[in-house]
This record gives sequence, C-alpha cells and structure tokens, in this order.
Amino acid sequence: MHVFVTGPSGHAGSYVVPELIAAGHEVTGLARSDESAAAVSALGAKVRRGDLADLDVLKVAAAESDGVIHLGYRADLLRSGGLTALRDSELAIVLALGDALAGTNKPLIVAGSIGAPSNAGRAGRIGAPISLGRPATEDDPALPSGPLDEGTLVSRNIVETIVLSFAEKGVRSSVVRISLIVHSPTDRAGFLVGLTGLAKQKGFVAYPGAGANRWPAVHARDLASLFHLALEKGAAGKTWHAVGNEGVPFREIAEAVAKRIGLPAKSVPADEMMVPRYFGGLSAVVTGDFVASSAITRQALGWAPVQPGLIEDMDNGHYFPAA
Repeated sequence: MHVFVTGPSGHAGSYVVPELIAAGHEVTGLARSDESAAAVSALGAKVRRGDLADLDVLKVAAAESDGVIHLGYRADLLRSGGLTALRDSELAIVLALGDALAGTNKPLIVAGSIGAPSNAGRAGRIGAPISLGRPATEDDPALPSGPLDEGTLVSRNIVETIVLSFAEKGVRSSVVRISLIVHSPTDRAGFLVGLTGLAKQKGFVAYPGAGANRWPAVHARDLASLFHLALEKGAAGKTWHAVGNEGVPFREIAEAVAKRIGLPAKSVPADEMMVPRYFGGLSAVVTGDFVASSAITRQALGWAPVQPGLIEDMDNGHYFPAA
C-alpha cells in the first residue's frame, strides 16, 4: 500500500513511518522545509514538498495514495491565532483529504485526543473540581466543543466528528485518540520534558491538590503499531484509543520525576491562583482526570502494547541521563 503521511518527521510520525515501511508499505511524507525533508528521507520514505496550508497539494497527494495518515498540525497557529485558528485549519485539512478519498473506500486515519466523560463541561476551567469518573471508551462521542477562549482540549473534537462522517461518503475513515502523554527515548518536547523543565525552574515538582487525577500514557512505538493496524484492519467510522497506561495518578508521575532529578514533590492547591502560578500554559489541563480504556481497540484490532510503561520508561536514559 502507498501511504501518504502528514507530520512524518514529528515525534509520532518518526515512529509511524518506519513501522509502515517495515510492514512492506511505501510511504510518502509531507515536508515543508529542507530539514524536514532530510528527516523524512532518513526514515526511508519519499518526500512530498508542501505545507498543510496548501490544500491542493494535500488533495493531489491523497488522491495518488492508497491511504492517508494525518498526524501533522499547524503549531504556528497556536501562537498566532489560538485554538480557534487551529480548529479552522484542521477542519480545512481533513475536508480536503476526505474529498480526495471520497468513494474510494481507502483508509483515512486521523490523530485525535483523549478526553474524559468526567471532564465534559469543565475542561479548561482552572480551579474546577477534579472529578474522578469512569474511563473514557472508544464508544464515547467526542467531547462537546467548549469555550475556546478558556483553553479547552476540545477544539479538535469537531474535526473528529467530521472525519467519522466520511464513512458515509465511501472513505474508510477512523480516528486514533492519542493519550495525553506519548513517551519514548526520542521525546524532546512532550509532557515529561515540560514538567521536568518547570521543576528545575521552580525548585520542586508540583501536583495539583491530592494529585489523584489520572493521565493516560502510551509509548510512541506502541502508538505507531496502532496506526499501522488501523490502516490495514480498521473499519470505517470507528474511534480507537492509543492507551498503554489507562491512568497514572498525577502525584505518582510527579514523585517519579522528583526522585530522578533529586527535587521534592509538593502539592499545589488546585485553585485559580496557585495552578497558573506554577504550571503556566499547562494550567488549563493539569487538573483534569483523563483516565481512558483501550479494551475495544485491543479486541477489535488485536493491538497489544509491548513497550515499557510510563514510569518504567523514565529510566530509558533520555529523560534523566546519568550524571
């Protein structure tokens, strides 16, 4: 199968592309810059020069492929236009890809985000009570769109709904909802990196309140294998959960980081004053409880994560190299 991949040189893409090639697929990756093109070539894929803003390039590349995996997003828009601009960009991108594949029954796999029923209606509201609810499942609908100026996680959920609707237009479309934490030996900008950087600035590792709220995690290699399975076996109109650890308590994560960098772990009151003071840009999500299940995904696709879990992977030599 000839697969067109957006975001091939990103953290997830750098694992998805080799996974597909090892399985015998031919991969073409979208590359905006010379640096990205070199990285895509180094992974063993062909290069399609272009930008996510160039919808005509995306349509042509999708039409020429046997399937599409959409991992990329315009991070620059978060700085210039915020979540509203990002949402509008994502809508335009997936509509272009869906239009190019309409009536072909070719697969379109789009990256999404894990939400949680317990956070519906409160996501992004700093200081809202931490609500420990049931695990989110693949059968849960996308969280309803919330006030974008509150920094919610749900700006992409309308995108998820549109992608799944392509199944009615002859596209084998599906969404892979990705855990909030994707960890690996090559993670350079993820949650653990950010949490460690904050701790070194502040002198301690913080967790909100009692730190009982839970965050799901997945290893990048296991994530790549899920995209591979969804491409080859996934039914149209389905949602899959890339969840290795269903929900690691925030306090456990903070204490594990603290142990490895030699700083104390401390509780920060989960209120509108203290959380932003410590967590800054992470304040809108840090108090959320995002526990999620991947049972349906494992049963339907035969996905079986085999890589180290989150806490174990902290000792891989990348996050906390020996002095």
